Amino acid sequence: MKLLDNKVAIVTGGTRGIGEGIAQLFAAHGAQVAFTYVSDSSAEKATTLAAALQAKGVKAKAYQSNAADPQACEALVTDVLKEFGTIDICVNNAGISKDNLLMRMTNEQWEEVMRVNLNSVFYMTKQVIRPMMKARSGSIINMSSVIGEMGNAGQSSYAASKAGVIGFTKSIAKELGSRNIRCNAIAPGFVETDMTQYLQAGEAAEKYKAGIPLGRFASAADIANVTLFLASDLSAYVTGQTISACGGLNI
Repeated sequence: MKLLDNKVAIVTGGTRGIGEGIAQLFAAHGAQVAFTYVSDSSAEKATTLAAALQAKGVKAKAYQSNAADPQACEALVTDVLKEFGTIDICVNNAGISKDNLLMRMTNEQWEEVMRVNLNSVFYMTKQVIRPMMKARSGSIINMSSVIGEMGNAGQSSYAASKAGVIGFTKSIAKELGSRNIRCNAIAPGFVETDMTQYLQAGEAAEKYKAGIPLGRFASAADIANVTLFLASDLSAYVTGQTISACGGLNI
């Protein structure tokens, strides 16, 4: 059973890690997928991924677009609407971390994390709600983090940005629920991606795994599965919620 047949989805930051896992799973479930990447170095990977998604029998296209730029977000949504006709699902997945102790953190580091992790969610959501309101239907899924719920030493900027995503999600759910537009967040724990590469081996990995009841880091597929649920009609009565996909880390 395909859960997203004929749905059109935008996934920001879609060429690696969680974003790639989401794009692959959405396509496997029949969604047409528009996904973004930022750097020129990701162009080849984006082309390869688009071909892989198309091989699943769906329409897919890669867009080089910066979700932290409001003009780029407006142009992206305009282009996607021209190419795909509508937008049913938006996954605000693009994100970065610039970890540092507060006393050593620069203003530039703080502002960059806020711009990419939080401002991008505002910019993209503001654009995609236009076609969703017209259709009186839509699912917006914002990628937060368990760190946004718990906090973590050396990650004040990341934690603040991801906590902001949760507050934004709840507010948008209240604003747009009457139009049948749902907005939810996912708070992953430690996930096996490039961003956490330095945590995945040796004593550091064992230390973090010891605090996770399920005893392992998540895979990108674990997070993609939760995203699929929130994108599909299986979650038709779920909005304004944050699902902690963290293996029990925040219990």
